[in-house]
Amino acid sequence: MHFDTLLFERREGVAYVTLNRPDKLNALNLPMITELRKAAAAIDSDQGIHAVLLTANGRGFCSGADLIGDDLLSDPKRGLGESIRARLHEHFNPMIEAWYGLRVPVVAAVNGIAAGAGVSVALVGDVVLAARSATFIQLFAPKLGLMPDLGSTFHLPRLVGSARAKGLALLGDPLTAADAANWGLIWACVEDGLLAQQAESIARRLATGPTQAFQRIKAVFNVELPRTLTEQLAIEAVAQAELADTQDFAEGVQAFRSKRTPNFTGT
Repeated sequence: MHFDTLLFERREGVAYVTLNRPDKLNALNLPMITELRKAAAAIDSDQGIHAVLLTANGRGFCSGADLIGDDLLSDPKRGLGESIRARLHEHFNPMIEAWYGLRVPVVAAVNGIAAGAGVSVALVGDVVLAARSATFIQLFAPKLGLMPDLGSTFHLPRLVGSARAKGLALLGDPLTAADAANWGLIWACVEDGLLAQQAESIARRLATGPTQAFQRIKAVFNVELPRTLTEQLAIEAVAQAELADTQDFAEGVQAFRSKRTPNFTGT
């Protein structure tokens, strides 16, 4: 199976999916979103796949949505807020739901930075490992005047508690892999040189395990709390669309593209 923005390989019951836009720190654009959905569909339809290893090429796992290109923000038929909401409803959210709902366990191996939506992509993993040099950053508010999306407001309070989740979202401070493990955001922090080996070892272990039991475990854990991921994604999309119509977001995008600190005005 050929992809332009991903590498996809199946070996011994494990599907290896690698984000492959290293020159862009694997930022999410529409082609990558589309291909991630196709990869998820291929995995779910292949009864010979019993586990997935999700990782990335280059020095970063995923830097979030690609705001340098225009395919996420530009739509001549819609305003900016409506365009963002449409992108979330039509592309981003279905991709996240597809990966979160995979019937088989997903091992995510985070190398380097996972920022913004990149954190959400990492957290679709059922077992998440991160290299010691990796960091998790929620840049939406302090850099763009937006709020976390793609399920981060669903996952963060469930994993690290409300106090830490709000601190991460409001302040945008980097969270080290070691602290992420200590807080319960991820399964483990491992030495950089051992990340690939340990992630593959866990994926192979899961691939030879009780598939039916794993499916039931995922199904039960994924609806652990009253609000479902789908409900939370819908809430995020409405709020994000409103924020995308603000002057602060326009300033955040310009500052991001110019590699400068944004000057927010609260409008």
